[in-house]
Amino acid sequence: MHDELPGEQDRDRRLIFRIGSIAGFGLAVITILHSIVFSIVGLPTNVTGWFDLFGRNPVGGLLAFEALMVVYVVLSVPVVLALYTALRPTSGSLMAVYVGISVIGIVAFIVARPAFEMLSLSNGYAAAATDAERAAYLAAGTATYAAFHGTAFWVSYLIGSLGGLVLSAVILRGTIFSRRTAYVRIASSVFDFGLFVPGVGLLIALLSVVCLLAFNLMVARRLAQLARTSAASVRTLEQRALAI
Repeated sequence: MHDELPGEQDRDRRLIFRIGSIAGFGLAVITILHSIVFSIVGLPTNVTGWFDLFGRNPVGGLLAFEALMVVYVVLSVPVVLALYTALRPTSGSLMAVYVGISVIGIVAFIVARPAFEMLSLSNGYAAAATDAERAAYLAAGTATYAAFHGTAFWVSYLIGSLGGLVLSAVILRGTIFSRRTAYVRIASSVFDFGLFVPGVGLLIALLSVVCLLAFNLMVARRLAQLARTSAASVRTLEQRALAI
């Protein structure tokens, strides 16, 4: 095997940044689309309501059950890898922790959003010929719906907030990304915990979404810049970070 040449390493680095940038802009688009879906489709509060929504509008049901957010977390993988590539020289250990946290959060969220399972149960419920069959589908739907606000969801929610704080700490130690980028991500993580505040928790948590949207746009823009920057220039920034 031959060692990879510096020019090839530079191309690989730029490719990772370019893909991460495109994915970052994609995350911003999905966030906006998801907000529109909620305003149009709404969010049922019980299993029969979900079955009714899936029966009337299968696509709307899938989107309301946050199938689009499953795409979001999968699309976040290239962004995580690009951030790791950019920030590893600043703090390899913390970025390894960040990647690990991100992977756990992504898997947990996918588990917590069984949208297609819910669609299948809704179809079965609509086709059921007896009360016993409908009761069985309702019971299965209740168990599936429990995952929507279950352990996996809260693991992904809380660990995602923690990951944002770890990432922000690394950004603040370096010069690759602006300090403003870190502060916006910190604000998003802090606002996440507003969900536990009685009465106004949901409103506070929505501020987290706004901050995360801004963060994704800032990261995507910076990664696009790095994709056009030579490896030597990036190393200069990394050396400045290590000297601080």
